[in-house]
Amino acid sequence: MVVTKGEPPSALEQRVLGFIEEHQLISSNERLLVAVSGGPDSVCLLHILYQLRDKLSIALHIAHLNHLLRGAESRADAEYVSNLARQLAIPATIEEHDVKAYQAEHHLSLEEAAREVRYDFLARTAKSIDASRVAVGHTTDDHIETILMHLIRGAGTRGLCGLQSSSLWRSSENSVTVARPLLPVTRQETAGYCHSHKLTPRIDSSNLSLSPLRNRIRQQLLPLLESYNPRIVQALLRTARIAGDALAFLDKEMSRVWDEVTQEREKTIILDKEKFCQLPLALQRHLLRATIEKLAGNLKDIESRHIEEIMVALTKPAGKRISLPGGLIFTVEYDKFLLGQDPAALSPFPVLKGEFQLKIPGETSLPGWQVEATVIPPGVMKEDKSDYKAYLDFEQVGSDLMVRCRQPGDRFQPLGISQPKKLNEFMIDTKIPLAWRQRVPIVCSPEHIIWVVGWRIDDRVKVTRNTTRILCLKFRRAK
Repeated sequence: MVVTKGEPPSALEQRVLGFIEEHQLISSNERLLVAVSGGPDSVCLLHILYQLRDKLSIALHIAHLNHLLRGAESRADAEYVSNLARQLAIPATIEEHDVKAYQAEHHLSLEEAAREVRYDFLARTAKSIDASRVAVGHTTDDHIETILMHLIRGAGTRGLCGLQSSSLWRSSENSVTVARPLLPVTRQETAGYCHSHKLTPRIDSSNLSLSPLRNRIRQQLLPLLESYNPRIVQALLRTARIAGDALAFLDKEMSRVWDEVTQEREKTIILDKEKFCQLPLALQRHLLRATIEKLAGNLKDIESRHIEEIMVALTKPAGKRISLPGGLIFTVEYDKFLLGQDPAALSPFPVLKGEFQLKIPGETSLPGWQVEATVIPPGVMKEDKSDYKAYLDFEQVGSDLMVRCRQPGDRFQPLGISQPKKLNEFMIDTKIPLAWRQRVPIVCSPEHIIWVVGWRIDDRVKVTRNTTRILCLKFRRAK
């Protein structure tokens, strides 16, 4: 590498500097991690940042990962980057990781596996050197290819925006801000820059393969599109700008309504059904993507078809569920929508399995519950609006009572109704969420259900003028 320290910045360097300053990509007096594969784009990026380091007041650190995919060629790339770092007296972190093993373990495509491994390495390295961000060599060509990849895969407005000047990469364990100083620069310009500065970057032979989708877009689709429209690149860039403007507006609107429409509890986001359905459709879709991203950490596997499946489900009856990538479930309830990995997590009832005999009078411990049973005269009964307390005619219910969850074919006669009805119909009519129903404690005598805890007693065991003894049952959550 030919170092031209002290010379005025070239025209390309000035453009990159202007882009960095316009988008505030790099803060002064910080350590900047630079991802260097050894190819023309990353070598050009490193050389430009090296030339601008004093003007930007930054310290550089190089990161290179050997994916162990190309044998001797990969080892030569790592050696090249190591020598580059020594020539420039820039500290470097060079590691290797078996991407194919990671791919097999996580059932990903090779491209996805390489990307996850690479960015996890960059995030860990940035953290280890106390760098807040990593600069990568993405160019205008990468931007165009990304737009087309997203379009092919069915992405929405966000996908049409392509690459951003900076973005946050996040996994379950690590995160890092990714800066793209070369985004306004073409791949042809980086190659020309390397040539004019007598730089000798490495050439990745895998870029010639038609197996990765990105390579097929680069080598086949873009030339074909250019035969239909010689200015297809400009058209796609214009589309990305328009999509970006639309996205900025939606972000602003979403921030305005977020607190009114959403709540977050137990790693589940609750959407107010009435308020959400009053929003414009575009804002509904945008808010859905934002809630998924908030819970999952990214939108890597979320496509437009997933959002459209949810949009169709909005008008479905309570109980409708949509399974999403990452183990997320979208659930329709009576007055709300839930998004989370376990909709039942919001249930006020703990899991209830098995049958439990109640001690009457006395206290009984159940999974998640303490049940207090007392027998009292009518004059002691007090008005109590607690959902978990019931007064029953002791002569009608007796002392042989048990607690269980619902069972197929269950029927009871809800208070105030003259005929028995199916328990499942009662739960639907009273809008008990589907995810809760199997957890609701059911108090039974040998003859029939006497209390659906939290909702209604059986009409046949209600306290009347003729009642001489009252059974008071009180459920409270165990600590």
